[in-house]
Amino acid sequence: MQNGTLLAAVDLGSNSFRLEIGRYDSGHIERVEYLKEVIRQGSGLDENKNLSLVAMERGWECLARFAERLQGFKKNQVRAVATQTLREARNRDDFLRKAQQILGFSIDVISGHEEARLIYQGVSHLLPQSDERRLVIDIGGRSTEVILGQGYTPMRMESYRLGSVAWSTRYFPRGQFTPAMLKTAVIAAKAVLDEALETFPPSEWHVAYGSSGTMGAVAEILGIHGFPAGMITKPGLDWMTERMLRAGNTEDLRLEGLKDDRRPVLAGGVSVLHALFELFEMESIHRALGALRQGALYDLIDRDNDQTDVRERTVRWLAERFTTDKAQGARVSAVATQLFAQIANADPLNGRYSQKLDWAARLHEIGTHISHANAHRHGAYILDHVDAPGFSLPELHRMSQLVLGQRGKLRKLEGNLSDELFVKQLISLRLAVVLCHARKDPDIAALRFQYKPRQFKLTAVPGWAKRFPQSAWLLEEEALAWQKTEWRLVLDLR
Repeated sequence: MQNGTLLAAVDLGSNSFRLEIGRYDSGHIERVEYLKEVIRQGSGLDENKNLSLVAMERGWECLARFAERLQGFKKNQVRAVATQTLREARNRDDFLRKAQQILGFSIDVISGHEEARLIYQGVSHLLPQSDERRLVIDIGGRSTEVILGQGYTPMRMESYRLGSVAWSTRYFPRGQFTPAMLKTAVIAAKAVLDEALETFPPSEWHVAYGSSGTMGAVAEILGIHGFPAGMITKPGLDWMTERMLRAGNTEDLRLEGLKDDRRPVLAGGVSVLHALFELFEMESIHRALGALRQGALYDLIDRDNDQTDVRERTVRWLAERFTTDKAQGARVSAVATQLFAQIANADPLNGRYSQKLDWAARLHEIGTHISHANAHRHGAYILDHVDAPGFSLPELHRMSQLVLGQRGKLRKLEGNLSDELFVKQLISLRLAVVLCHARKDPDIAALRFQYKPRQFKLTAVPGWAKRFPQSAWLLEEEALAWQKTEWRLVLDLR
């Protein structure tokens, strides 16, 4: 990556949408611009976990404003991520379809673990480097992430389903704030966070850092009122809570530094903070300047380099964890990507799709760790449910569908067969599995793969079918499988 390159991160949070633009300079990122809009999308989820049209429209309008600022950016310069609200929303595809069209860039709905990893990346890159073991806590709108790490390396990560928006809505209706309400909210928060004490025991970390909205807002208010700057202390939190109880309602609370957009979610955030202080018996939490959006920016730098792309490291780790035959995975990947290259058009996106095909091919046998029977189904299940750092949920699902479809009937993928790029990836993988069935390198130079709308053609040099009769027979079976779809595979095997 060249010095001076502009990078952008869009964070679609449950409470706010944020846009961070930075300039790359020798491994570091210097802020150029920061935009934040309070959307409260998390409050737009109904009892059936569907986003209301009003909440979706607020998000679309915000993204239209962000899109204007991102004009001229290339796809590899922008990372847009969505968190807990869109993880939960049953109609998220309805929102995302239009959102991506408006923004002009893909939006990754990331898992809780991936959100935690990116938060730690953002926090650690904006802290002085040291050997201290850090506990990083981020209270979001509908989820709270907790990470234990050292240096730039997160060692343990968890995401818990509670946050400032969710707790404010559930336990502090209309902004009311009473001792009984606070007690109930804290007990409920501790019940959700209770297992965090075992996962992140205080004996294993030296300093706690708080990231993002609630942490930043409370630390800023306390600093203005004479408490230690840049941190939240137990006495300071107790003082602030007493002021809130005296007011009785966050709308009536008069605190210098309290912004109007924070009032509706302050009570929920403070109750979660109390639960964390009590569980971990903390005296203070230091405010961290980094957050999810900075982590997404640094992740763009990693993705620019195959050696540091977290997704590449994750694929290697999954291959080792599920004891796959690495030589076979590499063999199938090489054949699949070569076939894909022959039928891909000039679309610059094809490089990314080829990379994802490579990952799916190298992991196509992970299901054999469970059972050889239906290994493709086991593999697909693993990819849909594994915590895979660096990957978004849609990325993992697409890979899972490729692994599921590597062999067998195509009816099970009927919903994906209208996507031309997916079909090109899928047929390339299926043919590679067939050609590599003997676990030997096939004579790929003797084959030519072509595409025209809805039809693929595989041509072999004269004599190929006689030299490889088993492969030729398997390819005939593959052509029959495609006859049951709207696509055709034509063979010219001599």
